[in-house]
Amino acid sequence: MLVLSHDGRRAYTANVGPGTVSVLDIAGRKTLKVIPISGNTQRIAISNDDRWVFTADQTKPQMAVVDTKTDSVAKWIPIESEGYGGAVTPDGRWYLVALPDVNKVAVIDIKTMQVAQNISVGAYPQEVVVRPDGKAAYVSCMHSDQVAEIDLGSWKVTRMIATGKDTDGLAWAGQ
Repeated sequence: MLVLSHDGRRAYTANVGPGTVSVLDIAGRKTLKVIPISGNTQRIAISNDDRWVFTADQTKPQMAVVDTKTDSVAKWIPIESEGYGGAVTPDGRWYLVALPDVNKVAVIDIKTMQVAQNISVGAYPQEVVVRPDGKAAYVSCMHSDQVAEIDLGSWKVTRMIATGKDTDGLAWAGQ
């Protein structure tokens, strides 16, 4: 529920219950602003150029896009169902977000701020992590106890990896 700007000066938190995003000054150890999103928001990601912060509105099928220059919601992106965890591709072009209620991942074009396509994955996807080389994304699928691997060249699921029960959060470790 926390992302850091790439220079480490700012942090952004998704505050679930109050449905807000807090903007934090790391060096100053203070809150700069609290941005209203909705009655409930979930997970958070930042673009590679630190220009946009993405968080999912849990009351409507839409993504909030926060402009980090103004620290306000600049755009709402309609999606098929409520979103959850997501990640930006290393080239900064795409934002992938899990849509648990429809067992899909929405692929959002960051240039146009619109959904380019939806990809079917396992049951109840939760989180997305993108491999550092940008060739694949991995999606935790809680109710199917799997991680879906998506080839980012073809936008197809290439394999389903068996995991433990209730697969949720993901992180990339190593090079």
